[in-house]
Amino acid sequence: MKNKKHLVFVDREKWDREYLQRELKNYKLTFLSGLNQTDKIKDAEILSVFINTRVTKEIIKKLPKLKFIATRSTGFDHIDLAACKDRGVKVAYVPTYGENTVAEHTFGLILCLSRKIYQAIERTRAGDFEIKNLMGFDLKGRTIGVVGCGNIGRHVVRMAHGFAMKVLVSDPCLTAKEAAKLKVSQVSLNVLMKKSDIITLHCPLNPATYQMINPQRLALVKPGSLLINTARGDLMDTTAVLDALEDGRLAGVGLDTLEEEGAIKHEDELLDCDFNVETLKVLLENHILIKNPNVVVTPHIAFNSREAVERILKTTVENIKYFLKGKPKNLVRLK
Repeated sequence: MKNKKHLVFVDREKWDREYLQRELKNYKLTFLSGLNQTDKIKDAEILSVFINTRVTKEIIKKLPKLKFIATRSTGFDHIDLAACKDRGVKVAYVPTYGENTVAEHTFGLILCLSRKIYQAIERTRAGDFEIKNLMGFDLKGRTIGVVGCGNIGRHVVRMAHGFAMKVLVSDPCLTAKEAAKLKVSQVSLNVLMKKSDIITLHCPLNPATYQMINPQRLALVKPGSLLINTARGDLMDTTAVLDALEDGRLAGVGLDTLEEEGAIKHEDELLDCDFNVETLKVLLENHILIKNPNVVVTPHIAFNSREAVERILKTTVENIKYFLKGKPKNLVRLK
């Protein structure tokens, strides 16, 4: 394998290795659970990661032969793009793979909260069939506010229409023509927060959206509203969400992502990190959120259907093959 290009895949499950080994059989492949032993992959030219793996400036420095990063996700905020640009490392992403998949999970969280499904299951598991305090509410006729109307948001809109819900959308990129076609009312984020019974987040994480769900915006919501986040944890101010739950402005929260969730998942990495007081505060608040009976948290699995993962793998392999042919596709624009 001396002359074969070295491809490194991080954060992969065992079942899909066979696909990667079959499709990329002419290359040297290494599968890792993390990037804490970069000395073993110094000759890596291509690196493929998922959102749980942060590719920092320091990591890039430790991989002198790295030329290409293929993230197996639509988002790429886990990669230091400035460092990639400085080093001349190209980055490709997966534009679409789980629009319906994430939208379906979104409604799974909504129904879990609106019909108190989790509490009902826990109660009956304990042998208690009393229905007291398990009354839910209909989605029909309720107003759902969709923040971000890209591929996933549009699937959420279509599903909401199936439940006979009223739909508000906040997305500066959505045109009036597209809004009319989707049969939604386009409003500002503040208006959406005021008028929605359910608020669901489907936008990317960037400086403009960082902690967009903050104390000021949560002060606008109807008492008893639901908040759903299957996008990125840092779209929310965790302290503000806890406060809104405590005072009843939020009756329930459904989350597939948390602030600093990487540290929660990988406690071994947490021990090696120099976290500041604010980060540790967020970690503590996340644990409080998880224990709250009106909060449903799943471990970032909204994307995780077999069909969606197969689409991710197929696109990732295509991205790698096109790069190796000198015709890269699905590139992230490095500013």
